[in-house]
Amino acid sequence: MELKIFRDTLSAMGSLCETKAELPVEAEILIPDYLPQVFKIVKCFVHLVPLQKQIAAGRLTVEGYLRCVVYYQAEDDQSLCQTEQKIPFTRAMDLPEGEYQGYTVQVNGQVEYLNCRAVNQRRVDVRGAYALSARIAARTEQEIVTALADCGIEQKMIPLESVKSLVNVDKLMTAEEQINFPTVPQSILDIAGVGKVDEIKLISGKAVVKGKIQVSLLYRSGPGYQMEQAEQEVPFNQILDLEGIPEDSECFAFVEMTGCTVMAAAGQEGGNTITVTAMLHLRVYRKSECYLVSDAFSTQYEAEVSTKTVLSEQLFRQINADCEVKVEGSLPDENAQVIHCFVTPYSLELATTEEGLMLVGRANAHVLCMNSLDEIDCYDKAFEYRVPGVLPGSAEQYRYECWPVVTAIETQKSGKDMVVKADIRVSGLIFERHREQVVDHVDCSQLLQPTEPDIALRIYYASQGENVFDIAKKYHVSPAAMMKSNELDDLELSRNTRLLVPVTV
Repeated sequence: MELKIFRDTLSAMGSLCETKAELPVEAEILIPDYLPQVFKIVKCFVHLVPLQKQIAAGRLTVEGYLRCVVYYQAEDDQSLCQTEQKIPFTRAMDLPEGEYQGYTVQVNGQVEYLNCRAVNQRRVDVRGAYALSARIAARTEQEIVTALADCGIEQKMIPLESVKSLVNVDKLMTAEEQINFPTVPQSILDIAGVGKVDEIKLISGKAVVKGKIQVSLLYRSGPGYQMEQAEQEVPFNQILDLEGIPEDSECFAFVEMTGCTVMAAAGQEGGNTITVTAMLHLRVYRKSECYLVSDAFSTQYEAEVSTKTVLSEQLFRQINADCEVKVEGSLPDENAQVIHCFVTPYSLELATTEEGLMLVGRANAHVLCMNSLDEIDCYDKAFEYRVPGVLPGSAEQYRYECWPVVTAIETQKSGKDMVVKADIRVSGLIFERHREQVVDHVDCSQLLQPTEPDIALRIYYASQGENVFDIAKKYHVSPAAMMKSNELDDLELSRNTRLLVPVTV
């Protein structure tokens, strides 16, 4: 008689690794004629915009650009001005050996150091380095034993709930809308956007994602540093081909604005077209449940059982949390007037706090002020924030993809003291990872030799918490027979019990 082994495949995002690289920041920015000349550099920002991420031949290649934004004070009228330049890059990074199929890559980073100076009144030189970081997870297919039959085999089954990652897509998209400014802008200083996904549908092998991007434009309508703000909602509707994806799958999407341009409409005073470029992050997964053989023995053969560890994931939480942050500090100049504040959030990490394991983010507040010498300064203040909710266990049990975005900023000043209040929205997914010891292979080639043939019945004194399967395995008898002989309803014993152990015939 041959033992029958039934197998299936369990999918999980198994390989987790992180790789880093340094990108040079080198830019020579020429101030165009329509902008005022430079009197003083106020602040330089470098923003990462990854466009393509691809793994091939054991290497991750990231393509995109660094958006270098320089704020300066004008020479003639002390106006706050802005100029920028894109620094394209392509960077390949070596990865550990392994299979990288169905992978997802989240790229982020921050400035290591930055020097920005005005070479002359029309030329700005920027030199520095940017630390690029990529977190990679790749899908792994694991063969599992789901059932055994024949050869007097007895098996212990465990249920396993998991999610299978089906789609990890990052797609660049554009959307347009008309915008009317309350006053005619002389200089646009900053454009920020917060994306919101209103609806995701899976229909006939396609994903339809609808939503909007709330765009906020900061500008000057005249000389000086007084700023005005205009907002415009830009709707989007994206259709992605997803052949073979079941319609009962679950979806998550996040829209991250990467750029925006404003063009004046010809012949229409105050009429403008706003074009938004954004990255759509779409994740599709499906829940499943299966039974695995965690232990086995035979009542007829000397069964040789080998085991292995398999990895599974469950969706622990879908995040859409608003974090309120309050940052306090003193300004060097008591008479300084606060002009504006920018907040730059960085990637999140799982960290152990006094409350427990939490998602923790870091950010910088950049406060622009007009000092008592009529010069514009920038004061930086680093801070941390925490996503509400404590996670049980350790950081190794989780995999996460999260995106922070600033939704509101408010500044207050009293004497030298300054308070920045910021709202940071964190969206994403947290997966909990489980490892189970299960049967990998069973060999039943040698018949079981009967021991102590004169014994017709055994009595076993079991303790509370013991499992009937483990006791039956010790004596090579059927667990079902033991349950029947002792009139038991549950394999796990709830109290100390004297058990009758039947002899296998």
